[in-house]
Amino acid sequence: MSFKQKINQETLPQHIAIIMDGNGRWAKGFGKLRIFGHQNGVTAVREALEGCVEIGVKYLTLYAFSSENWNRPKIEVNALMELLVETLAKETKTFLENDIRLNTIGNIQELPQSCQTKLADTVALTQNNSRCVLTLALSYGSRAEIVDATKSIAKQVAEGKLKLEDINEKTISDHLYTVDMPDPDLMIRTSGEQRISNYLLYQMAYTEFCFSPKMWPEFTREDLFEAIYNYQQRERRFGKTSEQL
Repeated sequence: MSFKQKINQETLPQHIAIIMDGNGRWAKGFGKLRIFGHQNGVTAVREALEGCVEIGVKYLTLYAFSSENWNRPKIEVNALMELLVETLAKETKTFLENDIRLNTIGNIQELPQSCQTKLADTVALTQNNSRCVLTLALSYGSRAEIVDATKSIAKQVAEGKLKLEDINEKTISDHLYTVDMPDPDLMIRTSGEQRISNYLLYQMAYTEFCFSPKMWPEFTREDLFEAIYNYQQRERRFGKTSEQL
């Protein structure tokens, strides 16, 4: 029996976040440049997205380019930006045919203009789609996101639009980039690394983690289904005891 057949549709994660790690190391294993890994990683993105659509996961968020990734060699960064534009151009038809809405989080204004334009065009074209929301975290860092949220809240307090005593957890959530989506239920990281790398720090307070030994270009739809099945075997208590659930 496949993992897909074992999945309980009643307890699907609403939101899956993925750190797509291992492209460069995978390419190095073939004696290729790192960009070869990124290019092949596009297939894994398609597998994960189609898998989510297939079983009914509503939100998929991919850590596509972190704010720290700008420190990588310029040739790799430029190649990644070109790959992003090319991929969006190829996949727009797929988004429309499968009712997928594209969303972005992060400091998008830091991206090359060609990337900003293509992203904006694709977001606009898919804005009414509702089967699945694919969010690309680009030039994204969770600490910067929290700083931005803090500044926005402080500005409202200074302007008298918000009382200090009224600030609560929801206030913070409402000022994060992810305001329009639920917190991730499951976070998957490939390549065997076991850290969250400044990714959705506030949102993942009660997220279940899955660390896969596979490099991202090796990640398949069945690997996604296995991660979801294993997630469903866990007891999510949110601070309560088993008896209270």
